[in-house]
Amino acid sequence: MNKPLILVVEDDTPVRNLITMTLKTHEYRYLSAQNGASAVMEALSHNPDIVLLDLGLPDMDGVEVIQKIRSWSNMPIIVISARTEDSDKIGALDAGADDYLTKPFSVDELLARLRVTQRRLSMMKTDSVQDSPIFTNGALKIDYAAGCAYLDGTELHLTPIEYKLLCLLSKNVGKVLTHTYITQQIWGSSWENDIASLRVFMATLRKKLERGKDGQQYIQTHIGIGYRMLRIE
Repeated sequence: MNKPLILVVEDDTPVRNLITMTLKTHEYRYLSAQNGASAVMEALSHNPDIVLLDLGLPDMDGVEVIQKIRSWSNMPIIVISARTEDSDKIGALDAGADDYLTKPFSVDELLARLRVTQRRLSMMKTDSVQDSPIFTNGALKIDYAAGCAYLDGTELHLTPIEYKLLCLLSKNVGKVLTHTYITQQIWGSSWENDIASLRVFMATLRKKLERGKDGQQYIQTHIGIGYRMLRIE
């Protein structure tokens, strides 16, 4: 099977060369763009599998590029940016980015993020959770049709909110979901008290999921940003 086609959007020549050389060395196919306008055009013309996107582009902010791509496509977007503030990360993720890698980054970390995204792409194509009534991840099993979840074959006793959270995370496995996105999906708003409630429900849900035989961690906290369900191999 061909490696995924990756669009690299980066105006800094040394960084762009580092990324493209890394992709070439590991036999990835790639395209490159140096500004937002050409990034949108390349995405429209070639429909890449994954986008690696810098936020600080000369003609438009990377968040605007994300919004434009999201108007027609769900292609995975991994932000690679020197911006380290939580507000920047949250803004990019809320706009539709799937992951956020902070500069300076290691080549190994970049490749690891790409592998995670590839697995998510593969899962979406072959066993999309939206099309399947059953979701499985390690010892976790969710029967969407029956409204039940199981761990090691034993039914989990979840509150309605905990079950909704679990389903939301499972349908976006491997993707960071921001506090704002989750609270809007669960409660229809994102007031401060909703976010405080979210932390409480997520803590109780995590405890129930970690009672499995292997003590596996299913939910990863991104402090100040949100949560991600990990894909268990």
